[in-house]
Amino acid sequence: MPNNNGGIIGKTNKSSFGKCTVTTVTATGCTSFQPGTRLIDATVVAGGGGGGVNGNSGGGGGAGGFRNFTNISVPGNIPVTIGGGGAGFPAPGCQTSNGTPGDDTKITVGSTEYVSTGGGGGGGHCASPIPGGEDGGSGGGAGSNDHNSAGCGNTPPTTPPQGNPGGNTTANPNAGYGGGGGGANAAGANTSGSATAGGAGSPSPLNSTTYAGGGGGGSTGSAGTGGTGGGGAGGSQGNGTAGSANTGGGGGGSGRTPGVRNNNSGAGGSGIVVVKELSKASGMWSMQSQYSARRSNTWPEFLNTIDYLVVAGGGGAGHDDGGGGGAGGYRASGYGPSPLQGSALKLAPGDYTVTVGAGGNGAPNSPIVQATDGSNSTIDSITSEGGGFGGRSPQGPGNPGGSGGAGGGGGAQAGGSGNAPPTDPPQGQNGGASTPGSNAGGGGGGATAAGGNGSGAAPSSSPTGGNGGDGAPNTILGPDTSYAGGGGGGAFFNTPGTGGAGGGGAGAPSPVGNGTPGTANTGGGGGGGSSSPGPNRDGGNGGSGIVIVRGPSAITFAVTPCTNSISTHPGGDKLATFTVTGTLTVS
Repeated sequence: MPNNNGGIIGKTNKSSFGKCTVTTVTATGCTSFQPGTRLIDATVVAGGGGGGVNGNSGGGGGAGGFRNFTNISVPGNIPVTIGGGGAGFPAPGCQTSNGTPGDDTKITVGSTEYVSTGGGGGGGHCASPIPGGEDGGSGGGAGSNDHNSAGCGNTPPTTPPQGNPGGNTTANPNAGYGGGGGGANAAGANTSGSATAGGAGSPSPLNSTTYAGGGGGGSTGSAGTGGTGGGGAGGSQGNGTAGSANTGGGGGGSGRTPGVRNNNSGAGGSGIVVVKELSKASGMWSMQSQYSARRSNTWPEFLNTIDYLVVAGGGGAGHDDGGGGGAGGYRASGYGPSPLQGSALKLAPGDYTVTVGAGGNGAPNSPIVQATDGSNSTIDSITSEGGGFGGRSPQGPGNPGGSGGAGGGGGAQAGGSGNAPPTDPPQGQNGGASTPGSNAGGGGGGATAAGGNGSGAAPSSSPTGGNGGDGAPNTILGPDTSYAGGGGGGAFFNTPGTGGAGGGGAGAPSPVGNGTPGTANTGGGGGGGSSSPGPNRDGGNGGSGIVIVRGPSAITFAVTPCTNSISTHPGGDKLATFTVTGTLTVS
């Protein structure tokens, strides 16, 4: 509502405190911003096209597409792809060689891409068929003999245009002048019996530097100059010049030396992204009303309803008829089996630490030590317990955990308890046991089912490892994917247990072998090792966990580091997926 100083009290006040910092990005990777930055402006310049090679003279390469974007809502960091410049070519004798187009440059924010298109290659010609300059962000210039066939700019079309066309061949086709490549601010010059310049580039409004100049056309006389903004000069009876790195400038076309056909064209310059971190706010509140409300504890707290999937790391498995590792604890809301759905989180805007648990280590054959539990995964008030490790022969009960590890073979070994510590709904199930006198380990517990028991003594009773308990299917990302399956038990010279659905590793194959690791980012338990003579009978490692959150379309998520990701569900909900430990920003 309005207040007496023109301020507005409202739920939305999206502020960005980027201090108007301007930076340039010159290589592909993750670009980080200051903690308070929520909005940026960006100039995105693609790689320039390479110049053409021609028996007479080649056309200049087109500049990379040049686009300005404003008020991009960004997370803590974003992936940026810097387009490479297109290759120039050595003279091929009496053959056709257009320059190679430049590569696209783009910023990716969730499922949205802010893209500029690579510049078109310059035309080259010595014999039929007759090619022209190529289309692109800006078009490549026509090669001598190309008869008016320059490349189109602003391809694909954008508003405002990202570039201009290359220059055409209008003089005597054997005069030996290639057309200039198009630039961000002007078309390449047409041939008219003299040197042809590349089109001029445009200055970025963020740092006033000019980018995306077209490459000059090659000639048998004076060289065609490159367009301002990094365009390479055409060759004057010689090689074309490369476009300047990180400008998106087009490469210069080759110039013919009479009687010689061995001059090269210039490569296009690589692209660049210029970023300005904005300082702005969408509204204000009365300081008096804020002070009064805070003193009376009536200042509104706006909470977002967030569904989650939190899976811990799976337990490692035992060796030597080893028990399978228990799956990592499984906790979820909104999606998955309804009996296992807890209450959604209520999160205020701000930063939240997200921990993704590692899988436990499988027990090695040597030295003889136990496997280890998986590690916990957490977000806010939700903690999923790491899966319990699987036991080993002959004195190896399974360990308790999110889901319990299984007992090892070689005696009556108990499986570990699941749902330890207890949660409601339960986060996992018990591990299987090994029956008295058996030479097979039990299966680790899963999110929805206990692990099977190992049974059978060698050699007469066909030892059979217990199967890992099945995990839980969940559609929080859209596809129906299972998580938190238990690991299968190992067996002596016979049948190992299978891993539970949801990433559980299988027991070691007979007659000898290591257990299969749990699948990464499923929380699956490791598979137990075999006990046949030989060195390869280690227990498998548990699979790492995962954390996924889902919120309504009006919310904004940001994640760090870049290994983690954000996306938008087809229905509009926002998603953040953590495969490694990091930070979730809610706004």
